[in-house]
Amino acid sequence: MSNIVDPLVGRIANRVHAERERRGWTLAQLAEASGVSRAMINRIERGESSPTAVVLGKLSAAFQLSIASLLALAEDGDGTAGPDGVAGASRRTGTAEWQDPATGYRRRQITGPDFPAEVAEIRLPAGARVPYPAAAFAFVRQVVWVLDGRLTFHDGERCHDLGPGDSIELGEPAERVFANTTGAECRYAVILARGARP
Repeated sequence: MSNIVDPLVGRIANRVHAERERRGWTLAQLAEASGVSRAMINRIERGESSPTAVVLGKLSAAFQLSIASLLALAEDGDGTAGPDGVAGASRRTGTAEWQDPATGYRRRQITGPDFPAEVAEIRLPAGARVPYPAAAFAFVRQVVWVLDGRLTFHDGERCHDLGPGDSIELGEPAERVFANTTGAECRYAVILARGARP
């Protein structure tokens, strides 16, 4: 199985390149801002490497975008929104799903880039652990809502064990870890209020 639905590989590559170019950054400058090696960024931009969730978190933090924004912008490459900005119905089978090649974590954007809130469905496999730097949570308000299974959520120094129906509203940016310490998949939603893009 491919790590990313093939068209999405190219769209993520194009989006990372476009965001870097929009800021007038060289590969070296983005590498310094994100902590991701220049060689890895080059492979991602050329569509030769599928970024992990951790790498996407670092790149989005450098761009001052949420991961959801970076993926939503990449997924909207077909321009399906109508003249009034409303895209209409979205079918489960027609929605691109990104998969982290390192952990098997799968992410599907529910809303498009023109909707005022970002909603994503996440499937975290048994035993998976995905850490994000604090900068990945800057400029956003976010809620994590567990739909199925259990999620161990580390919010800075605090740890929360969340079950079906539980939610947590995130405060000030902190290093965060999404972990599934059980033997079954955890499915949760991330709801994020958009801020102004830099």
